[in-house]
Amino acid sequence: MLYESRRFSTISGPGEERALIVEVEQGEAGSVQAAVLAVPLAEPPSAAFRRLDERLGGRLAALVAAGDAKAEAGKSLLLHVAPGEPIAAERVLLAGVGTSDDDSLRTAAAAAVRTGVGGTVAWAFDDSLPGGQARAVVEGALLGAHDVGRWKTNGGGARVQRFVLAGAPAAAADVAARAAIVARWTNRARELVDGPPNEVTPVGLAAAAGDLLTPLGVTVETLGPAEIEQLGLGGLAAVGGGSVNEPRLIVLRHGGDRPPELGLVGKSITFDSGGYFLKQQSDIVRQKADMGGGAAVLGAVGAIAELGLELGVLAVLPAAENMIGGGAFRPGDILRTASGLTVEVTNPDAEGRIVMADALWYARREGAARLVDVATLTGAMRAAIGDMYIGVFANDDDWRAQVVAAGNESGDHAWPWPLHARYRRLLDSPLADLRNTSGRSFGYPIVAAAFLERFVGDVPWAHLDIHSAAYLDEDRDYLGRGASGAGVRLLTELATRLS
Repeated sequence: MLYESRRFSTISGPGEERALIVEVEQGEAGSVQAAVLAVPLAEPPSAAFRRLDERLGGRLAALVAAGDAKAEAGKSLLLHVAPGEPIAAERVLLAGVGTSDDDSLRTAAAAAVRTGVGGTVAWAFDDSLPGGQARAVVEGALLGAHDVGRWKTNGGGARVQRFVLAGAPAAAADVAARAAIVARWTNRARELVDGPPNEVTPVGLAAAAGDLLTPLGVTVETLGPAEIEQLGLGGLAAVGGGSVNEPRLIVLRHGGDRPPELGLVGKSITFDSGGYFLKQQSDIVRQKADMGGGAAVLGAVGAIAELGLELGVLAVLPAAENMIGGGAFRPGDILRTASGLTVEVTNPDAEGRIVMADALWYARREGAARLVDVATLTGAMRAAIGDMYIGVFANDDDWRAQVVAAGNESGDHAWPWPLHARYRRLLDSPLADLRNTSGRSFGYPIVAAAFLERFVGDVPWAHLDIHSAAYLDEDRDYLGRGASGAGVRLLTELATRLS
């Protein structure tokens, strides 16, 4: 079955049936009508906590003193409000915020929308908490409420329909609105990654891009096999040659006639069997997520467009399935990429860097002044840094620093990695200009970045290896198991700083 737009139109957004509405109310939090009123519990107790506790005659402080409620991040306690108590909400959630950093606040807000109670959830805004509170809790609520069960016939249980920042200043409205846009596009990326690979094929991903982005004024162009061949995109053609679902090059443009000040490239392998280096069963079951980079770029372009950022953005998504078949590329093949460089294939399961090479060349050809590529490129990232950070490589120190800073500000935590010229020789081939793997048992993420570096010329470029963060094997704080949308918030923050 090919992509069906109705499957992907269910992510919350303006005017959509399943939208989680975000509102700001300046009145006293205790007066807000809600199914759940979340009260941040910090150490020492926050001002919002003290105000609500006074209304309830010290009931909340007694629970803290007894050890039933804890300020630790991720801990929460749900209480029913008794008839006659001076609280408009039906329940109060004491949500631990720990050190009150942004991630703790996101986690607390996610706990508020995950109580299993539908309807309206309110957050008792607290001026004593960090200045990023409005952004963090809106993101936490929307990302925490993300429903992965889009393909269930009867849907999932009670659903939160409205999230209210209660007692917040008027200035919080603009911050909340922006955070909601970015979080919703992060959820769109998550849904594409979680989507079944029989629907999110290269053609399906292109259709999703058109359906989601065209209404926002983004130009969506899809190049098919004939155009891929005509352009000489030999890497993309070879990787996609083994599948009945033929490859596509998906090109997105935002900014009208502005030159592309920012070029984004997202690896979009919609299913990766490993080719003739077939993956193990424990790994192959997750390979629908190998287009996480493309989904992140698509989501970021959507957020950039909806925010109306004045910036020329070009995005390129090389979409293919890496399958076994009569037309599949083999170990020992030598491919000619669009740049003219030839690549000896030493590992058909290192296919992502091959399609990315052609896409980076295309972005350069179209005049991108700066480049960022996003890819689930190397499994070694997970072994190196777990599932929390995005690894950042670059050919320009200042550009790398800007990308890392955007990631850490946005919640897509990023960490700089080295990219020394010495690594390039590990890709030397006696037969071609370079080979796609080193054959060594060390430095996989760095060697992969060194391969991509050969195709960017002197354009400032950064490579985001999101393999460790894009698909979670278990719940992590405010993000549930499965696709995380890693990269959307980072790229949107980066584009905001450039605009």
